[in-house]
Amino acid sequence: MDRLQIRTRSRVEFQDITAEIGKIVEGSRTASGVCYLYVPHTTAAVIVNEHADPSVVRDIIDHLETMVPERGPYRHAEGNSPAHIKASLLGITEVLLIENGKLALGTWQGVFFCEFDGPRSRSLYIKIVPDAP
Repeated sequence: MDRLQIRTRSRVEFQDITAEIGKIVEGSRTASGVCYLYVPHTTAAVIVNEHADPSVVRDIIDHLETMVPERGPYRHAEGNSPAHIKASLLGITEVLLIENGKLALGTWQGVFFCEFDGPRSRSLYIKIVPDAP
């Protein structure tokens, strides 16, 4: 298992980590298999979405804020309930296929680490499982 260290710089931030995940996959020398991504945090998430047009990420962030505003009748004493809810909506795992030694992503797809309670130092676990011979 590999671990990617991620440093976020703002309260809410989506970092495109496609290249970093791709390098780990290529370094594994796995021709065909599965790449599992796991976020071990309750206020962060990982998603696959369009990474060619940054306005898509901005739209996702803006609409999550509309759905789960920073101020609300939350009970959690730490004051970061919106971060927990947003992370729960997006999820802490992704499963990616590996073909010909590379991530099998669509033309416009990228992998994003989603921060909702930053800035922080975060981890993302990567587990690569080769296909059976």
